[in-house]
Amino acid sequence: MISHQTIGIRKFFKSGGMKLSYLDFGGEGQKILLLLHGHMGNAREFSTLASRFDDWRVVALDQRGHGWSEHPADKDYSRESYAADIYNLIHQELGGTPVTLLGHSLGGVNAYQFAALYPELVHAVVVEDIGVELKHDISFVVKLPERSASLQQLREALVRTGFRAVDYFSESAFEDESGWGFRFDIKGMAISTQSMNGIWWEDWLASTCPILLVHGKKSWALRLEEAERMVSRRPHTRLEVFEECGHGVHSDDVNGFYQAVKNFLDELRLE
Repeated sequence: MISHQTIGIRKFFKSGGMKLSYLDFGGEGQKILLLLHGHMGNAREFSTLASRFDDWRVVALDQRGHGWSEHPADKDYSRESYAADIYNLIHQELGGTPVTLLGHSLGGVNAYQFAALYPELVHAVVVEDIGVELKHDISFVVKLPERSASLQQLREALVRTGFRAVDYFSESAFEDESGWGFRFDIKGMAISTQSMNGIWWEDWLASTCPILLVHGKKSWALRLEEAERMVSRRPHTRLEVFEECGHGVHSDDVNGFYQAVKNFLDELRLE
């Protein structure tokens, strides 16, 4: 029998008129760990990790334009709207209880910016492989087809477009009557990335909660020098470097990532 904590129960809520989705992996504890994926990801990618936190209630959000959440018709991927979605999830679905946030890439920026905006709702933050001086360009994502005839052809389209982590993006693949496609908003991803770009030192330094910054030494998204500056400039901040990992540490080394996060969470001594 497979525990629902491994699969997660699919739930929905409304945020600003949009229908958003999340996975509730359950757990025995009263403490809440809220997981936020990166661009073109979804809540399901955290399934293996979520199942290991027995003493936490683990929840993973499909952020707007991703997974089973709706795509904003007006392509609203603003910083404010991402934060509002997290706020609405906490208040509508989690009883307004303060949470610990764990965010990868886009989710990491959303996590530390949310902590700056709503410190009363955040106990601590884990930021996975994203910085504060962001100038990313994923405009090439628009070259992906809306539908492909087979999963293999969809994977081949990823390779042609220049994506290296084909398995990561295949997690968002689905089939309907028109063929194989992706659950994320293809045209919205570049817009969301432009919204994320900027210099965010003020937000990074605004919160006072403990932060664990996780960096993959082989990452394209964050340089070690910037990660070290982020830690040196902000009190209550720790850096964990994974020498053999790239941008997705939680998938490249799930055991090591879990242990680093667990050690950090254990030290928080939350009731």
